[in-house]
Amino acid sequence: MYTIRSMKKEELPFLKEMLYESIYISHDKPQVDKLLEKEGIKKYIENWGRQGDAVLLAVDEQDMPAGAIWHRLFSKENPGYGFVDENIPEIGMAVKKQARGKGAGRALLDAMILSAQKQGYRALSLSVDPENAPAVKLYDKAGFVEAGTYGTSITLVRKLKMQ
Repeated sequence: MYTIRSMKKEELPFLKEMLYESIYISHDKPQVDKLLEKEGIKKYIENWGRQGDAVLLAVDEQDMPAGAIWHRLFSKENPGYGFVDENIPEIGMAVKKQARGKGAGRALLDAMILSAQKQGYRALSLSVDPENAPAVKLYDKAGFVEAGTYGTSITLVRKLKMQ
């Protein structure tokens, strides 16, 4: 059983770890530092805590993080892989291997959808590799629909109810 809570500032290294895990590369995945410093990737973590940034963690009974979901706003001039609009946050998420298949991912996604609705966002977007079947299935069940492609990834969007 996992509890969902906001990330504490001192847990930023865990967010970086989860960002790395969220990047689906089936083989020859670069080391953490090399991958997170790549152009196109580093924008997802640099200057964390700006307007539009939010993180939720799934934690176990000992308050140890098992997964994270986050959203960030991007601009037309510097879009993310799942960019749709400057007012639609792009989400990313990852769950530690030992916590997968136990409901943490769905709990994180549901909590972020609710949080984004309360913040007044009209939608959420994301980018997913179509070969990442478990993620595609999760997002489909949560109501995300295809909005296009970017490189080898699919951009998905989930409209939100206005509060």
